[in-house]
Amino acid sequence: MAASSISHHFAAVAFLIFFLRTTSAASNSSFSFTRFGKVSNFGSDIALYGDAEVVNGGYAVQLTSSVSSSAGRAVYKKPMKLYEGKPRKSVSFLTNFSFSISNGGGDGLAFVVVPKGFNLSLFGNSSFGLSLRHGESKFKVVAVKFDALSDGKVHVGIDVGSSVSATVSNVSAKNLGPSSGNKTQGWIDYEAGSNRLEVRLSKFGGPKPVDPLLWYPIDLSKMWGDKEVFVGLSAMSRNSSQTCSVYSWSFEQRHVPHWMHSQPLDPKAVAKNSKAEALEKKKDCTKRAFGAMVFGVACGALASFVGLYLWTVLGNRRPVVPEGYAEKSKEFEYEKMKVVADNKTIEDGKQ
Repeated sequence: MAASSISHHFAAVAFLIFFLRTTSAASNSSFSFTRFGKVSNFGSDIALYGDAEVVNGGYAVQLTSSVSSSAGRAVYKKPMKLYEGKPRKSVSFLTNFSFSISNGGGDGLAFVVVPKGFNLSLFGNSSFGLSLRHGESKFKVVAVKFDALSDGKVHVGIDVGSSVSATVSNVSAKNLGPSSGNKTQGWIDYEAGSNRLEVRLSKFGGPKPVDPLLWYPIDLSKMWGDKEVFVGLSAMSRNSSQTCSVYSWSFEQRHVPHWMHSQPLDPKAVAKNSKAEALEKKKDCTKRAFGAMVFGVACGALASFVGLYLWTVLGNRRPVVPEGYAEKSKEFEYEKMKVVADNKTIEDGKQ
């Protein structure tokens, strides 16, 4: 019986651990690729479109070739949600990738977030082949683009539902060197607490910069409603021989507790909450005082009852003398009195 009970408990614990792991895996979408060969799970998780292909035995994914007007795309196959809970809250994420761009004149590389239903295999003439019109598009697409210009600068921009960048930054390519074919490291952070999309760049192997190169305020939980999204890397060379390669790519979602935020506080709300907390504390103190009083009365009543009971049991007890001993005591007292009386009589006769 004991062994059977232990086995049942062990099975229950194992099921609970499996359930928690499954739930965690379902709620977190993350991946990391440092090689793209057959030895990894790259083929089962990443879909390649257009001219994109794995080159050099899995050393890199080449999105565009040296052929004019080449376009390619690498997309994570599993759709994901960038929100959670009710009311809907954004989910933070971080993506990191290393890339290189040889020759200028093309569009360069872009990290894209597209809604489910977007035709990923279709390439248009708009920025990075995303078929975006000059203005609002049918699908709301978020793109962070890295464009190596012919003048030796890197154009970094954030596009939100349009081919026109919402914010841009031009940096010198001397310290980065993506246009010369050297590897460059890029980081894109989305902070759900502050609703900020931040972009950073550094030389390959260098540390992640503390300050972002540029950032843009956006609430991704309101971008696509309840739709799931795909994340990917897209490139287009247009009428040039520009080649774009990716050497590593990782993506991680980070679920932040709802009590953690960096939103500005409303003084009225804070004052209201303070009054409510003070009232709750007052009520709590009253309840504690009443409870302590009831407990004290109960303890006093119990002590009185115990004392009364002990007094009843022990106070009414009388010494018990054996019956024979009592009779002997009476005879002894009688004989003593008789002897005393006789002695007194003798003394009176003598006198």
